[in-house]
Amino acid sequence: MEENTAGKPVRESASEYAELALPTDANGLGNLLGGKVMHLVDLAGAMAAMRHARMTVVTAAVDSLRFHHPAHIGDLVMLSSSVNRVFHTSMEVGVKVVAENLLTGERVHTCSAYLTFVALDEKGKAAPVQPVIPETETEKKRYREAGERREYRLAQRNSGKI
Repeated sequence: MEENTAGKPVRESASEYAELALPTDANGLGNLLGGKVMHLVDLAGAMAAMRHARMTVVTAAVDSLRFHHPAHIGDLVMLSSSVNRVFHTSMEVGVKVVAENLLTGERVHTCSAYLTFVALDEKGKAAPVQPVIPETETEKKRYREAGERREYRLAQRNSGKI
């Protein structure tokens, strides 16, 4: 495949991942452990980042991981991820988690998160990533909002608050 230095559309890196919630991953209430969900979010985010960059990536930050509803043991946990924006060597990836009760078909939005990944070259150094090209109105909105979140993160870091 010929490399496009102008960028790649969001759709080329959009990824999906699904896993059955098993008893070994449950808390005492029969819900999927939050730490397990966070692990799955990191995996799903990394898949989209690697598909976009076609390089090794590492997680640099996780923002705004908020749990709305639990996933229960026996649910199918489905994660969708896509690159929202590229900032030279880093990328913001959005991940949405939905749990489906396989007996009833009921689906609930479990959580969403924004993660920042940094691309690494073969020597383990931060490497430039080609831009992402938002095409749909939703992708364009996510692109703009990713820029706003980055400005906030940088302001927090520069103020010494994080």
